[in-house]
Amino acid sequence: MLKVAVLGYPNVGKSSLVNRLAGTRQAVVHERPGVTRDRNEIECEWNGARFALIDTGGVDLRDDDPLAHSIRDQARAGLADAQVAVLVVDARAGARPGDEELAELVRRAAVPAIVAANKCDTAADIPLAADFYRLGLGEPVAVSAMQGLGTGDLLDRIVELLPEAPGAQEQEQEDEVRLAVIGRPNVGKSSLVNRFAGQERVIVSERAGTTRDAIDLPLRVGERRVVLIDTAGLRRASKVDDSVEYYTALRSRRAAERADVALVVCDATAGVTAQDMRIAELAMKAGCATAVVLNKWDLHEGGEEALNHERARVAARLRLRPRVLTASALSGRNVARLLEEAIALGDRAGRRIPTPELNRFLAEAARARQPPVGTRRGAAGHRLKLIYMTQIGRRPPRFALQVNSRTRVTRDYAYFLENRLRARYGMDGVPLIIDFVERRQRAGARAA
Repeated sequence: MLKVAVLGYPNVGKSSLVNRLAGTRQAVVHERPGVTRDRNEIECEWNGARFALIDTGGVDLRDDDPLAHSIRDQARAGLADAQVAVLVVDARAGARPGDEELAELVRRAAVPAIVAANKCDTAADIPLAADFYRLGLGEPVAVSAMQGLGTGDLLDRIVELLPEAPGAQEQEQEDEVRLAVIGRPNVGKSSLVNRFAGQERVIVSERAGTTRDAIDLPLRVGERRVVLIDTAGLRRASKVDDSVEYYTALRSRRAAERADVALVVCDATAGVTAQDMRIAELAMKAGCATAVVLNKWDLHEGGEEALNHERARVAARLRLRPRVLTASALSGRNVARLLEEAIALGDRAGRRIPTPELNRFLAEAARARQPPVGTRRGAAGHRLKLIYMTQIGRRPPRFALQVNSRTRVTRDYAYFLENRLRARYGMDGVPLIIDFVERRQRAGARAA
């Protein structure tokens, strides 16, 4: 897909403009400067042309902070990967030395460039854009990310400058797997994503809470297309006292909702904590097939006995019994296998089981454990009958089970069928939904 890099000095409204152009609220927006850090690709469509907007962190070439260096590297990488650059400036603040330094950076990149003079919220502000002719990047476009003014003109300019995409009319139809990497702050999620990608795609820092946005990263694993979603760390709600952290956590939860598979990353040196369990429950309630990953396993000294202990704790606490895997993002140990396991888990969650096979399973389950006899009023003395089962949905798998009476279905027997179905088809950690549908009485029987 063709890409457009959106760059600018801190706090000029890049993320707000990206959200406005793409018609989403995917990028985190806050009045505080420096909220965006990683480069985030957000798909956009205008007049039939599809492209990705690369939202980047604010670039101050004179800031010596190590995190600022990482943000600059990400912005440069986004510019190198793009076919068009949009330099966002603050029209009300006027041209600043930082804008001129960025304009020089864009000129050296040798890609078509547009200056977007943001914060022209009224007609009286539009003449302010003329101050940016001095940047030497052509006629500035006056826009307002807040009001939406001028954004159509900006999109028209972007589409004009984009080269013709080869095969743009043929959309590739593939069964992709969306994989969210979630967990507490500072457990190594971004390091793991970089290992998966084989490059420094997201910023890694010893500071907890470095990642702010939910970053979508497409990649190929053999013949499969995988979309990795790196997310911000999730803390207990009672400990979130910052508005930026609140919105980043909200995006992490939404990332789980749009993913097929979630890898819940834990710090192996701390074991699977209560917060890790809550995050796994959140992912599974969102419909994600889930696995628990003990990262930093190379620093753990407990060996197989400690691993078995963690697996037993997870199985006792989490009803869907997700698998517990080990890895080390630092050394790369088990990382490739971890990605293969995640893809296989997504395939199992997306599998469609033939109806005859499901009904054979149903008969075997009834023989293994006889259905209960009704004890409620109106059902006493009558046994539950399992008549017919078919799959009606995928990701998560959903089944319709026809019975003679829903009042005779007990919670224990429903859990028995669910667990047996999960064990039969290798769907540990996969949420299963079984709808018990009461068979309608035949017309002849009603008449009698």
